[in-house]
Amino acid sequence: MDGSDGSNRRGVNRNLEKGYEQWDSQFKKNRNVEQRRAEQRDRGDHFKAADQRHGTKGETTERTQESKSGPKRHYHETQKKEVEVKRRQGPIKPPKPPSQEIDGRERGASARLDSDQSCLIEQLTEENYECMVCCDVIRVMAPVWSCQSCFHVFHLNCIKKWARSPASQADGWRCPACQNVALKSPASYTCFCGKVTNPEWRRSEIPHSCGDMCGKRRGGDCNHPCNILCHPGPCPQCPAFVTKSCICGKTSQPMRCGQAAVLRCDRVCAALLNCAVHTCMQLCHAGPCEPCQLQIKQVCYCGVATREVPCGTDKAGSVGSGHFSCQNPCGKKLSCDAHECQEVCHPGACQPCPRSPKLVKTCPCGQTALTKLLELGYAERKICSDPIPSCGKTCYKPLACGSSDTIHLCQNLCHEGSCGPCSLTSTVRCRCGFKTKEVPCSLIQKEELIFTCDRRCNKKRSCGRHKCGELCCVNVEHKCLLICGYKLNCGLHRCQEPCHRGNCEPCWQSSFDELSCHCGLTVLYPPIPCGTKPPECKNPCTRRHECDHPVFHNCHSEDKCPPCTYLTQKWCMGKHEQRSNIPCHLQEISCGLTCNKPLACEMHRCKRLCHRGECLPDGGCCQQPCALPRPDCGHPCSAPCHKGSSCPRTTCTAKVALQCDCGRRTDTVACADAATSYQRYAAIAMASKLSDMQLGDSMDMGPLLTKKEAKQTRLECDEECATLERNRRLAEALQIDATSDPFNSRSTSVYSSSLKEDENFWILSSTSDSFLTLVTSKIYPLLFLKQLLN
Repeated sequence: MDGSDGSNRRGVNRNLEKGYEQWDSQFKKNRNVEQRRAEQRDRGDHFKAADQRHGTKGETTERTQESKSGPKRHYHETQKKEVEVKRRQGPIKPPKPPSQEIDGRERGASARLDSDQSCLIEQLTEENYECMVCCDVIRVMAPVWSCQSCFHVFHLNCIKKWARSPASQADGWRCPACQNVALKSPASYTCFCGKVTNPEWRRSEIPHSCGDMCGKRRGGDCNHPCNILCHPGPCPQCPAFVTKSCICGKTSQPMRCGQAAVLRCDRVCAALLNCAVHTCMQLCHAGPCEPCQLQIKQVCYCGVATREVPCGTDKAGSVGSGHFSCQNPCGKKLSCDAHECQEVCHPGACQPCPRSPKLVKTCPCGQTALTKLLELGYAERKICSDPIPSCGKTCYKPLACGSSDTIHLCQNLCHEGSCGPCSLTSTVRCRCGFKTKEVPCSLIQKEELIFTCDRRCNKKRSCGRHKCGELCCVNVEHKCLLICGYKLNCGLHRCQEPCHRGNCEPCWQSSFDELSCHCGLTVLYPPIPCGTKPPECKNPCTRRHECDHPVFHNCHSEDKCPPCTYLTQKWCMGKHEQRSNIPCHLQEISCGLTCNKPLACEMHRCKRLCHRGECLPDGGCCQQPCALPRPDCGHPCSAPCHKGSSCPRTTCTAKVALQCDCGRRTDTVACADAATSYQRYAAIAMASKLSDMQLGDSMDMGPLLTKKEAKQTRLECDEECATLERNRRLAEALQIDATSDPFNSRSTSVYSSSLKEDENFWILSSTSDSFLTLVTSKIYPLLFLKQLLN
């Protein structure tokens, strides 16, 4: 199988090489024919000249010397003759050495193209070509897609995913190899020439090709289709020869189709320039000829001003001897020889005198014809200097003042010249059009009135940060004239440009001194932009450190070195224990234990966790509760520490546990409440004993007043306590174990119907339900139980 693949591949490469050899042989053949023709012409001219000068003898001598000098001398002479002949005949072709260099470059590019193309074919055939997206090899039967810009080959599925990914989006999608932007996403698997969809793989053909002729257009000036088999990569150069003309079109030459070289001859262009007087003196060139640069003098239409301009300037506006308008009054005498032309410098003849009797047909105000005035006895005008008769009516010509709603008219009698000042007032708007005011019309006629209001413009300036603030603003673009002043990216200088939108430009200042790190081993060479930080150095820091531990950080530009992280042993702040694996830069360490140092009161110890400094901040006093016992109850004092003074008499808030005599009831109360309860109990006891004393009995009141009895304060038993005590006595009388649940308190009592009908049942039920259950289970006589309860 490998042998058949290799033979097929060699067959394809052999066909390609044969096609390239045919193109090169045809190109060399045409070039050799041209060289032989040139040599024949040179040889014929050379022989004719030799016969004329020396005759036959000279010819023999020359041939003998030529044979002795060898082929090298003959080659140089031939080259010299070629140059002379070309100079004499005119360069129809471009110079030979440049063309040879161009041909050599083209042949080199073609050879590189052929080698790259054959390498691509070989990699695709041997399945060594990798897809740039997935980095996996492209199999001969896998669907592929080829970029038409860089001719890289990708898996079809990979390039589809790439085209849909956000990384490829740029007004279309970008090729991952050449970044060429395409609008249409790849959709189908086609051959390299694009004629066949889903091409089948054949061992005798190039993978992913259709096996037919390529037929693609090479582009440029070449219109011939590619005549080799469907192939990857760009199409080779067209082998056809065409006749091309030079830029000016005066000479032509056969050359290879699609060749980028531009033909230029050494003849003068000689085309008419824009002035239509002079011709182009440049050699064969592309594009339109340059304008005529010859300087000439032109006179204005009125003949007063002159200027020097290139030939052909304002050719369309030239009339007679004048070529341009000087924008001054003409000043030429009119046909009446009494007045001068008041129009701006103009081409052609001046207009007739505006006061000519032939042109003036009405009075100055235009309301009455002169024929009517002649009938009234006015003198007829003979020349233009004669005054124009006045009709005597009001002028009523519109004046320049007034407004769009009201037009002011001249109130003077019919007169020549300009109308007099208006006596009315006009409404004038300010520049921005926000306010109006009344102004005498005489001021408007005498001078241009500029009225500005006091309204400030609130629009944003071009910077977008500041407001315009100008009074009666009429600007369309509100440019900000303030200086930006923001700090630049270097952090040292400020922006000196006018206030603008967006970010400031980078600082333009640079330094031409070398910038090195602290140790000087890493250097940045100028020019160095402003604000550049010192270079990063990979060498260890060489500065002096506070400790003698090894340095683990690199050279840096900061003034302070990073903290030392070497692990050491250090005592905690309270000197309780020595901790291990503590970084060197940590100075105050807490072990987490209680401080337990004696305080200044000599009665308490510090209860704070291991801490820095003194136990009592700012020399304060101990605030821990006093632990001395109270004289009455024995509980701690609990007042704030009071060294050197007796405990204050305060109510004791300590909690004490109390219970009743039988022990069923328990409660926690304050010590003061317990004492109050005992005093109440003692008072009641003393009252009962005093009643006995009145009967003549004696009693001991000492136990009621001792502190020991005061500590034995008890709670009062309730009815539940009495019930439990009665049940206990019954259990002792009946010899029932208390742990056996004799009263069935953990179960539900169930009575029989005969027991419920007995009248003695209700007598026993007053004692206890649990006791009744016990009695019925033991089956005792009811009368015995009644006697026992009594």
